[in-house]
Amino acid sequence: MIYLQLFYVYLKIGFFGFGGGYAMLSLIQHEVVVRNGWITNQQFTDIIAISQMTPGPIALNSATYIGYTVTGNVWGSLLATLAVSMPSLTLMVLLTKFYMKLNGNRYVSGAMFGMQPMVIGLILAAALLLFTPDTFVDYWSWIIFAVCFLASLKKVNPILLIVLSGVAGMILYY
Repeated sequence: MIYLQLFYVYLKIGFFGFGGGYAMLSLIQHEVVVRNGWITNQQFTDIIAISQMTPGPIALNSATYIGYTVTGNVWGSLLATLAVSMPSLTLMVLLTKFYMKLNGNRYVSGAMFGMQPMVIGLILAAALLLFTPDTFVDYWSWIIFAVCFLASLKKVNPILLIVLSGVAGMILYY
């Protein structure tokens, strides 16, 4: 039963998660933390951090991790990953067939332009979900966040920021 529920949830996320991984975070969080209670908000934040540091799209990485967490085995990982990627794969195969016809269409271009504010709103909602009191537990977390944010504005290499944040976390929290 849990496998069917996991497949349905991630298929739904795949169908309705417009705008890429970060825009999908609020939908993923709602489904796995709020609606189904499979993981806590703190675990979700940890999964997002891990998913950002590993290669690949954040939605696929988080589906793989959450699928394993929920079922306790690799089959859950595979099922959630397959379910979240099926809608995009199917849609891309269908759209590729008609791409040349749709490329210059003003209605399609207008629809894509009109969806941009929605995608920005979904990304902002995902960012706000990660700024809860139980995820930024102390002032050190805020200091690490502020330093990394300011460093990213100065175009510091993101890999360096990830490594230095990990080192700071190890020093401060262990």
